[in-house]
Formats: sequence, C-alpha cells, structure tokens
Amino acid sequence: MSFFTHFFGVSWQQMQAKVRYRILILTLLPILLTLVSLVFITIYWNISYTGKQLFMKVKADLAVAENTLQQVQVRQEKQLERVMTSWTFQNDFRPILTGELAHRASIDAFLNEQKKQLDLDFLRLVSVAEAASDPDLRQILPKMGGLLPYSGLMVLSPERLARVDPDLAQRAAIPLLATLRAQSPNKQVEDRGLLSRSLLPIPDFEGKVAWYLDGGVLFNRDTRIVDHIRDLVYDKGTLPERSIGTVTIFLDNIRVSTNVPLHFFPQSNEPQGRALGSLVSEEVREKVLNHGELWVDRAFVFNDWFISAYAPLEDIRGQRVGMIYTGFSESPFIHNYLLNIIELGTILMLVLLISGLLVYRGAYSLLQPIERIHHVVQAVQSGRNVRIGALGLDRDNELSNLAEQFDRMLDLLQRRNAQIQAAAEQLEMKVEERTRSLQDKTLELQRNVALLNETRQQLVTNEKLTALGELTAGIAHEINNPTAVILGNMELLRYELGDNAESVKEEIDLVIQQVGRISTIIRSLLQYSRPGEFNAPLEMHPITPIIEEMLVLVRHSIQKQEVVLITELNASCPVQVNRPQLLQVLINLVVNAAHAMDGKGRIWVRTYDWLQQDMPIGVKIEVEDEGSGIAPEQLGRIFDPFYTTRKDGTGLGLSLSYGIIKRIGGTIEVSSVLGKGSIFTIGLYHEAKEDQQNNPYDGLHFSGQSTEMSS
Repeated sequence: MSFFTHFFGVSWQQMQAKVRYRILILTLLPILLTLVSLVFITIYWNISYTGKQLFMKVKADLAVAENTLQQVQVRQEKQLERVMTSWTFQNDFRPILTGELAHRASIDAFLNEQKKQLDLDFLRLVSVAEAASDPDLRQILPKMGGLLPYSGLMVLSPERLARVDPDLAQRAAIPLLATLRAQSPNKQVEDRGLLSRSLLPIPDFEGKVAWYLDGGVLFNRDTRIVDHIRDLVYDKGTLPERSIGTVTIFLDNIRVSTNVPLHFFPQSNEPQGRALGSLVSEEVREKVLNHGELWVDRAFVFNDWFISAYAPLEDIRGQRVGMIYTGFSESPFIHNYLLNIIELGTILMLVLLISGLLVYRGAYSLLQPIERIHHVVQAVQSGRNVRIGALGLDRDNELSNLAEQFDRMLDLLQRRNAQIQAAAEQLEMKVEERTRSLQDKTLELQRNVALLNETRQQLVTNEKLTALGELTAGIAHEINNPTAVILGNMELLRYELGDNAESVKEEIDLVIQQVGRISTIIRSLLQYSRPGEFNAPLEMHPITPIIEEMLVLVRHSIQKQEVVLITELNASCPVQVNRPQLLQVLINLVVNAAHAMDGKGRIWVRTYDWLQQDMPIGVKIEVEDEGSGIAPEQLGRIFDPFYTTRKDGTGLGLSLSYGIIKRIGGTIEVSSVLGKGSIFTIGLYHEAKEDQQNNPYDGLHFSGQSTEMSS
C-alpha cells in the first residue's frame, strides 16, 4: 500500500480527481517544493564544495610528499657531511687518505657502521679516478659546484646496483602483479632500482678533491619514507572513519615503495599487505609519465577508487623515471554523502507529514461539506435517489448555495428521466418491428444478388465459349489449307529431288512431323470449343514416358533461356488419357513456367501416385517454378478464355489445358506465393470419367498469393 493510500485512504490518481484533495495538494505543494529545493541545494553545495576541498587537500598532500622527498636528499647530504666532519674520520682517516690507502678495510668498516646508524642503504668511499670511471657518477660530477654536495634520483640496472652494494640488487627485485585498469606487465620481475643518491667531495689538506663520499637509499621495498609521509599528511582525525591514506613512489608505472594495501578490512580498519609490484592505471600513466602533467582527480588505485594526486619524478638527467602519489579512499566520503541525503530526506518527510496533518486539520471544516457532496454524487451515479440537504453552514456560504442548486437539479433530472424512459420504451418497440422487417428484406436481397451473380457468371462463360468456338473454327479453316499445301509441296519436293532427297531427309521429315502437330493442335482447339464433334480416344498409359517425351519437345522452346529442368518421377500407377492432348497440357505449363521466371531459374516436374485411403486412385503431376508468382487479383482469372498478361499471348493456353483435363474428369490446382513462384498440380484418375457433367470450373482450385503467369 502506498503512502497516499495509507495516509488519505485513496490512491494518488483518486486524490487528483477529488477537489478536496486537490485543495490539500495545492496547499502542501509550496511547502514540498521549498523543502525539496533546500535539500537539492544543500546536496549540490555539499558535493561541489566538499569535492573541491578534497582535491585541494590531496594536492596539498602531494606538495608535502614532494617536499619530504626533497628533504630526504637534503638530509642525506647533511648525513654525509656529518660523517666527513666527525672526529673519527678527521683524526683517524683523514691523514691516511692523503697517502697510500693501506687502511681501506678499517675505513670501510667505519662507513658500514655509520650507514647503519644513519639508516642509509649504502655508504662508500670513492676515489676521484673511480668516480671518473663510473658511468653513473660521471652524470653527477658536472653538476657539482666545487666542494658542495649534490643529490638526485637515479635508476640503476641490477649489475650497476651490485657494483654499488651487492645487497642492493637482491633487495631491488620486485615481482609484478597484473592490475585492473592498467597495462599488462611485459615482464615478471622489476629488477631495476630507484635510488636517492648523494655525492660529497672530500678535500685534502691543500683543498683539492681527492675522494668522494657516495651514499643514499634504495626506494625499492623501502617503507620508511612513504610511511613517514603518510604519518605527516594522514594523521588520525584527518580522514573519515574507514578511510585510509596512502603514499606511493613509482619506478616508471610500477609501485616500488607504497603503503597501498593488498586487502583492506573496513570492520577492523586494518590494511593487510602492500601492493608492491602493482601498476598504475593507464589514464594516469598517460598523463603523468608520458606528458609530465599533474594528476589531481579520482583514480583507480590497485583495487578501489581513491581521491588521488600524482606528480612525475625526474632523475639527475632531467628525464621522467617515475611518479610520487598521495591519496585517500573515496568510498567513505560517498557513504557520508548518501548518509546526508538520507538524513535530509527523512527530515523532509517528517516536516511534510507534520505540515500535511496541520493543513488537513485546519481545512477539515472546508473538506467535510465537499466530502458530503461527493458521496451524494456517487450515490446518484449508482442509481439511488438521495439529496444533499442542509450542510449546517450559513445560507450565504457558497457551498450551501451549491448544495441547494444541486438538489433542485436532481429533482428536475428525475422528472426528465421518467419522461425519457416512457419515450424510450415506445421507440424500442418500433425499432424491433422495423428491424425484423429489414432483416427479412436483407435475406431476400442476398438471395437475389447470389442468383444474379451466378447467372451473370454463366452468361459471361457462355459468351466466351461461343467466341472461342467461332475463333477456333476460323483458325482451323485458315490454318488447315496452308498446312495441306505445305504437306503436299513437301511430298512433291521429296518426289522431285529423288535420290538427292536423302541429304535433307531429316529436315523434310521434321517439317512433315511439325505440320502434323499443327493439325493435332487445330483438332484440340475444335475439340475444346465443340467437344461434341470430337471424340479423342483414351488409352491407358504410364505417365513417366509421357513426361520424358514432353521434356524432349520443350527443349527447343526454352533452349535460349537459362532454365534448368529438374524431374522427380515417382508415379507408378497408369492412367487413362489421350497422349497428345496430355502432352499439349504439360508443354503449355512448362513453357508458361519458363516465361514467368524471366529467362532463368529452375523448374521442377514431379509425379507421384494419387492415394485415397492408402489405395492408388491415379497420378498427380506437379510443375513448380521460381518465378515471381501470380497476383491475388489475377489468380481467379488465369483459366478464363482470352485472359492473358503477356503481350504476345492469346489467353487460350490455360483455357484449353483446363478443358482437356476437365473432360477426362481430372483436376487442376494452383498454388502461388508472390515473389517466390507457383505450383500447378494436375490430378488424373486411373480410369477417366468422361461422362462427368459438372460446372465449367469444377476441379479448379486456387490458393496462395501470386504474380503473373499466363498462356
């Protein structure tokens, strides 16, 4: 149940529909908008101001870290000066250094003791010749001014580290860790060392430099400096609870000295392990190492988001060799933001609830009459005869006047409803009477229309058949005479040529054969138009030889087209047909299929037994093409005489084919899908049904969607 339903007893949609609640909403809306605005303004100021303060703090922390790192080098120089000016060095070893160095072992022992006391990682005595031959020290010598010390950062390979101190090479090796949002490491171990190195010249009694004190610290695995900086900038009370401050020194993009924890447990506020060997995120590496810019923003540090600051570190040659980082975890600050938002939201809801109660109680005297008027309206809508009556208000009150006028309107409406009900009853009786009469006339009209359509169809069909009879008779007369002349002349030509006729015998026989075929077609036309005058003999034939002969005959008609004929001849039942007439039907269907494909495609000719109750009753022949199909509006007319969509067609091919199949009791089914092709299916019974007297279009079936296919 929502807040509004629980508090007001109605849903929010119902509140909007009721005047009393709309008044309440309009009263509370300014308070609500004011409180919400204050909350959002407070949140915006909190996030904006606090975010800037966080970035300013972390930038200041970075400055402290950089200064501390510089102070480390200054402290190293002072430590070397302290060693050089010590009483032991000045009295016991200074005279020795001016001559032969016969007590080098004692000096090295003294320096080793001083190294431990001063927390240095290496401290040694180097002669001028050794310094000049050392490629690393040669980089420092030009930068030294007289007898002043010089300090800087330096990156050394394992071999050079071992030359300074054999222990340094082992301490420097750090296994690398694959890190989220960072490049994959291209090696398994970082064995280079990042040094803070100081060089102090030692003059002889004549003021000339003869020796150098070389000392410093190795940052790899060293935690003293980063922990010292962390204790300086992130002391207790400087960060929220469960927030940790971290400091890191990078060699390139690798953490070689850090207090970033591998794991952190917020419950105990204790970090565990250090993320040595992990990599900096790619966006930070690109900006700080590659471009030498400061990064002061949120960044992904190993496994969490931190408010971070990064600065590049340069060696004594001025080249960027690493970074220094300070930062603190972001999640506690976000937690505080969300907690503040929840607190503000809770305060808002409490203030709004109290304000709503006060406004509701103050407006109760206004809302009660409105509630009574509303109940009366609902009762009237449900069909009850009730009135508002007296509201207990002054007569001059607007709600009292409204209730009085509403009661009068209800009385008037009741009288009008009674009059309308009486008129409606009379009207209903008249409508029922007229409706029955109209239904009877509609049924009679439908029967007349059906009879008219049937009669019209028969008249049209008869007219077409009559025209076809006259046309075929004329065609027979006009063609029979030329064919008789051709046939006679071919016989005369054969006689005149005598023995020479053998060279063209095949052509003469072909012409005579085709003339005979023309005569057969003329007889078929006459047979369709005047079936009573022809009685084509029917014989029992297997269907496969007829199909094979048809394929030979149509080959010349479609040889110029890229048409592939595919046969699937599986029929075994013989049928009673007239072989030439069936050939004519099949040739017409195959040629039409080739035309429908616009010159290229595949045509399937299939035969199979026609089964009824698992018993063969005849054969079915399918001619399927990959043409564009037959349009729905043309599908019902393709067997009409003289109907064609081809410019060179006569419209007789499918009509004659249908007539031939119909007279032996067969069927023709047409299935077509627009854009995919058509299938013509001929059904032939084992024994022809010549005596069948049926409708001119019995046995004709259409289905599917299609496009043009004509004779």
